[in-house]
Amino acid sequence: MTNTELLEKKISDSGYKKSYIAKAIGLKSAFGLANKINNKTEFKASEINALCDLLKIESPEERDAIFFAI
Repeated sequence: MTNTELLEKKISDSGYKKSYIAKAIGLKSAFGLANKINNKTEFKASEINALCDLLKIESPEERDAIFFAI
C-alpha cells in the first residue's frame, strides 16, 4: 500500500506536474497516477523504479516507506 502523504510530499518537492510524472513513468494520464497514489490501483514495479529515479528516492528505506507502507 502506498503512503499517499509521503509520496505527495515528494511530488510537491520535485516541482513536477503530475501530468508530466504520469507520462514519464508510462501512464496515459494524471488521473491514472492519482488512482495509484490514492491506492485505488497498484503501482507496477517498473513504475516504482521510474518514480524513484524521477523523484530522486535513493534509499531503500525511503522507497519502502512510500511504496510498501503497511
